[in-house]
Amino acid sequence: MSDPTGLAAWLRLTLTPGIGGESQRKLLAAFGLPETVFAAGALAVRGVIGSRAEALFAQHDLDGLIDRSLNWAAQPGNAIITLADPEYPPALLEIADPPSLLYLRGNPAHLQRRGLAIVGSRNATPQGLQTAAGFARALAARGLPIISGLALGIDAAAHRGALEGGGATIAVVGTGADRLYPAQNRELALGILEHGTIISEFPLGAPPLAANFPRRNRIISGLARGVLVVEAAPQSGSLITARQAAEQGREVFAIPGSIHSPLARGCHQLIKQGAKLVETAADILEELAEPPVAEAPPPVIEPADENPIIAALGFDPCSLDELAVRTALPTERLLGELLTLELAGRIASLPGNRYQRLA
Repeated sequence: MSDPTGLAAWLRLTLTPGIGGESQRKLLAAFGLPETVFAAGALAVRGVIGSRAEALFAQHDLDGLIDRSLNWAAQPGNAIITLADPEYPPALLEIADPPSLLYLRGNPAHLQRRGLAIVGSRNATPQGLQTAAGFARALAARGLPIISGLALGIDAAAHRGALEGGGATIAVVGTGADRLYPAQNRELALGILEHGTIISEFPLGAPPLAANFPRRNRIISGLARGVLVVEAAPQSGSLITARQAAEQGREVFAIPGSIHSPLARGCHQLIKQGAKLVETAADILEELAEPPVAEAPPPVIEPADENPIIAALGFDPCSLDELAVRTALPTERLLGELLTLELAGRIASLPGNRYQRLA
């Protein structure tokens, strides 16, 4: 980490209102370090970023936040890493708009290894959550850090799967790194802090503004060798991450789903556009030229031995009324059988009186 004086200048540069990432990079390219930028004076800076130089030398009440940030970074397990630090993730140096600094909690060593990003819907199906966790578990066990955004749904399942696989996971958040958001993922975030890393480019205390999340997606894809989309609706944030990954020269993978599922349409759209269709973790490792992972083949269930309700359910979500027609069972008996199967972990109930089999 930089010395306190140098880090204070980095913080002042990045915290100044009106001086965005593009202006920061222009100034750093022209002057080298933030201290030199401020020492150069308004006239020299104006020659690089034009009228925006006035914002850099205007009076801003930043001293309190800078002091707080320095004190926060001095605490064990916290750090602020700048573009000039050797700890800065090398993968982010390759993208067009790397953040000038990162607020970090946890183990910074994980940022030196490229992993796989897993993203998808916040309102994922139970099968989607199982799939995300399963892929993350298998890939993390092979030494690939799993990168995601700590959101509800697929993100959270991916982080949990990585932890269960005994591997590392990196959460790129859209708030200040000192906040654990969303509240439902607080326990998960604490687990990540023990065995992984949480990073953010946003200042301490930054709230979860809607504009922050698309912006942080470029870091999720930038840190990774590839991005796997598990479930995504068209026009979702996950597709933004996939598009950014392609622009950054990263691989894009997608898991197909039912043609009747809205959450499969985003993945199908990506596959039509050239994303690699994957069914197992081995598919990803093959594409990344990693040693193959030993995966048990999916269980083969003979039709005669399969539960008749699960057989009637098929592989798509099915309504109770449709299932009653398929099985010809009275509703009361069908509900009892469905409850037994759900308690056994073989099916999941969905909103709207629908059911889905689980792998």
